[in-house]
Amino acid sequence: MRPPDQDLALLPPLGGLGFARWVWRQLTSMKTALILLFLLAIASIPGSILPQQGNDPLKVKEWIAGSPEVGRVLQSLGFFDVFAAPWFAAVYLLLFISLIGCVIPRARQHWRAMLAPPPPAPRNLLRLGGTVTLDVTADPVEVLAGAADYLRRHRWRVVSGPLGTDDGAHWVAAEKGYLRETGNLVFHVALLLILASVAVGGLFGWKGNVIVKEGGGFANTVTQYDAWGGGRLVDSDSLTPFSFSLDSFDVDFEREGSQRGAPKYFEARVTYRDDPAAPQQQAVIEVNSPLEVDRAKVFLVGHGYAPSFVVKDSSGKVVFKDAVVFLPQDGNFTSTGVVKVPDADPQLGLRGLYLPTVSVDKIRGGESVFPAPDDPAMFLSAWTGDLGLDTGMPQSVYRLDSESMTQIGLASLRPGQIWNWPDGTGSVMFTGFDRWASFQIAYDPGKEAALIASILAITGLMLSLFVRRRRIWVKVLAPAGAATVVQVAGLTRSSSLDDIDLGALTDDIDSLVREISRTEATPKEHT
Repeated sequence: MRPPDQDLALLPPLGGLGFARWVWRQLTSMKTALILLFLLAIASIPGSILPQQGNDPLKVKEWIAGSPEVGRVLQSLGFFDVFAAPWFAAVYLLLFISLIGCVIPRARQHWRAMLAPPPPAPRNLLRLGGTVTLDVTADPVEVLAGAADYLRRHRWRVVSGPLGTDDGAHWVAAEKGYLRETGNLVFHVALLLILASVAVGGLFGWKGNVIVKEGGGFANTVTQYDAWGGGRLVDSDSLTPFSFSLDSFDVDFEREGSQRGAPKYFEARVTYRDDPAAPQQQAVIEVNSPLEVDRAKVFLVGHGYAPSFVVKDSSGKVVFKDAVVFLPQDGNFTSTGVVKVPDADPQLGLRGLYLPTVSVDKIRGGESVFPAPDDPAMFLSAWTGDLGLDTGMPQSVYRLDSESMTQIGLASLRPGQIWNWPDGTGSVMFTGFDRWASFQIAYDPGKEAALIASILAITGLMLSLFVRRRRIWVKVLAPAGAATVVQVAGLTRSSSLDDIDLGALTDDIDSLVREISRTEATPKEHT
């Protein structure tokens, strides 16, 4: 015998075309498709747990600033913009190609199987496990006709064998369960549609978040968003020119029982225009009832308080008068925020803790015990110095960089109270509060197709799991001067050969045997 390396040396060279065919076969195998699907799921994890550049660039900057070494490595690998990263697109496209290569050949094969008649009965049915043999006195033609009629009534595809085979036998062949493979193909085609829909949404869709205070407004331009992300083929200058204003925000909370503090409802009443020349329209936006304007949807996703302040400098001049968005930190809407007053001389900054229903504890300090504004209070710390706004670096409106500032003092205020700073440097008055609502505005052109594809995928999966592919043969032998011998056998087409498949086939055979046995019969089983 020759060594294996000599046998390999005798093989002809693969060549460029042969290598390309080998690569195509490997790429379009079901094993490769499953591996790529698994890799796509793993590749999506960083996009779910890390802030993304397209959604919240400020959080990305804060994350990198907090862990500069790790942050720079992750940024170079594209982990802060996962769904636009080249490696994610490569896995996505390879999975798409692999599924196409899997589906097309199987679709052609299934189409031929759907048109092909059931195969004829094997010469020796007794070799199949579970074959049932009957001796009957009925005419062979009558037995076969009755069996064929029974199978057709139960939605089997039936063909009959020619009269006068070599062994004098006649037969009926039946098959059902073609929808099993149909469901399998529908499932894979639906996966392709889902991938295509997500790609369309990723390329042509966009979404953004914005916080609007009561009495404030929003126009659908990129500069109006707090965070905005669009697909690679989106022209940010041609967004739908709608606008809306938040007229009022209504919310109520449960006050009794185990659900105390949970919102009963919250809704935003808005006035909107489809475009600047369109007439005004009224709408109510609720959690599961978004406003739809030219296929873009405005979702209500959150709410909170915007305490209002009046700040005066040492001369008594008003240098700040506005409501400021504070962000809730817990279920009782303990909220934090900052006020920056760059027009004061020197510049001023305030850190605030707003408590809608205040409770003061000697150990824990102040806290909110209910989300409604039953007894509001404000705890402030005041700082003077350089706010750092002239450096050109973007800053979060919810954080105060006090490294270059000096603290003036601390105070707690109720609505209407004034805190005068020492040495006549100025004062701040807590005048009350407004409410704000957070909206997510999104346009996804692929969502309808993705929904239809998801329904198709579930339907196809159910068909492939619950439909049983199986065959049954009925063979009649009529020896001269003897009783008619009927043989009934079946075969499951499932690759799993589990108890459910075999049980379904056994039930089919038993039902057919009972139908045949309506004539005089003496059954006996061969195993």
